[in-house]
Amino acid sequence: MTTSPSAAARYERCAVASTHYGVGQDPREVGLDELGASAASRHGLLWVGLKDPEDDLLQQVGEQLSLPGRAIEEILSVHRRPKIVEYDHLTLIVAITVEFSRDRPNLGEIQILIGSGYILTIRRHSSESHRELRSLLTESPDFQGRSSDYVASALLDLLADRYVDTLAHFEALVEEVEHQFLLRGFREADIRRLYSRRRDLLRVQTAIAPLAEICRRMAHVETRNIGADSRAYFAETGDRIQRVTESVAGLREALAFAFEAAMMIGQMQQTDITRKLAAWAAILAVPTAVAGIYGMNFHDMPELSWRFGYPVMLGGTFAFCALLYWKFKRIRWL
Repeated sequence: MTTSPSAAARYERCAVASTHYGVGQDPREVGLDELGASAASRHGLLWVGLKDPEDDLLQQVGEQLSLPGRAIEEILSVHRRPKIVEYDHLTLIVAITVEFSRDRPNLGEIQILIGSGYILTIRRHSSESHRELRSLLTESPDFQGRSSDYVASALLDLLADRYVDTLAHFEALVEEVEHQFLLRGFREADIRRLYSRRRDLLRVQTAIAPLAEICRRMAHVETRNIGADSRAYFAETGDRIQRVTESVAGLREALAFAFEAAMMIGQMQQTDITRKLAAWAAILAVPTAVAGIYGMNFHDMPELSWRFGYPVMLGGTFAFCALLYWKFKRIRWL
C-alpha cells in the first residue's frame, strides 16, 4: 500500500523506533510503506514505536500492519486505566505511565500491541523512552532471537522499574511531610499539601493496580500470542507491580494517620488555649468583682473610716488571685 510523502514525513517525526531486528544482522530502519512486508517476514522482529501520533497516521500504520478494525479503534482511543484486549492473532496491553513534574505525578499511557513477528508501542503524554531495550536488541544476540511477547514482558518490566522510582519519590515526599509534622506541627497550608499528596497517591494506585492482575492473567491463562517461555516473566513483573501498589497504599495510610494526628493535635491545642483563657478569666474576675463593689460609692465602706481599708482590700484581692493561679497551675490549666 503506497502512502503519500506527507504521511511518510509525519511518520518519521512520530516514529521513535521503526526498526527490524534480525539474529546476526544489523538493525534496519523500516519506512511506513515497508511495515507490512517487514512484519510478515519470518526472520527477526519489527518494532514500531510511536510517540503522540495523530489519528490518521495511526490509521495508516494499522492498515499497513493489517490490523482488524476493532484493534485500530482501540489504539486510537486514549485510556485512563490499564486493560488487555485479545484479538485472533493480536494482544493489546494498555498500561499507565507515571512521571513527576514539580513533585506532582503526570499520568500518560503506553499501548503495547503484540503481533506475530512485530510489536507496536504507542506512547501518549510520556517522555520516558525505551532506549535501553532497543540497545539490547541491537547488541545482544540472545535478545535478538526473542519473540514479540518476550519484548512486551521486558517493556512491562521496565515500566515496573519506573514505578519503583515513582514509589521512591513518593516516599521522599511523605517523609518530608512527616518531618515537618514532627518539627513544627501542621499549618493550614501543610494540611492542604497533605491532602493533595493523598489524592495523588490514590490516582497512581488506581492507575497502576489493574496492571498487576493483567500480568498475572498473561502468566497463567493460555493465549495464542503469549508463549510458554514468556509467561514466567509476566508473572514476575505482576508480582513487582503488586508490591508497588501495596506500598503506595501503605503511604496513603501513613498520610491518613498523619492527617488524623494533625487534627487531634490541633484540637488539643485549641482545648489548651480555651483552658488558659478560662483560667485567666476566672482570675481576673476577682479584682473586677471587688472593683465593682467598691465602685458603688456606699457611705459605709471600709476605706472611708478605716485606715487599713485599701491595703487589706488590695492584699485580699491579690491573695485570692494568687490562690486561683496556684490551683490552675496545679491542674495544668496554666
